[in-house]
Amino acid sequence: MPYLLKTEPSVYSFADLQGEKTTTWDGVTNPVAVKNLRGMKSGERLIIYHTGDEKSAIGTATVVSVETADPKNPQVKISAGKPLAKPVTLAEMKANKLFADSPLVRQGRLSVVPLTDPQYKLLTEK
Repeated sequence: MPYLLKTEPSVYSFADLQGEKTTTWDGVTNPVAVKNLRGMKSGERLIIYHTGDEKSAIGTATVVSVETADPKNPQVKISAGKPLAKPVTLAEMKANKLFADSPLVRQGRLSVVPLTDPQYKLLTEK
């Protein structure tokens, strides 16, 4: 299952991830978001989304490993993928019927959001 990971670009951007090549995605506190992190599997596809003024899907990444020894603070190692050909704004996603039932739209503060395969495909093929 693909996921969307939200980040504030002034704190940690997709460019930062590309520079580091891999990072550990941690520090998530929302119980639903933590559950989503715990549910990730190695090799799963990710979309990196910038919050704040940008509010856009920016690039791709992949789950390298998931460590759940501490169930309240799973450590998900991710590796950078490629920037999207064109960033996809939250407004564009909200306007698309594929996202009508998405937690991205229904639970705006959720920092780790599951995506369907059609949603992932739409974001990566724009």
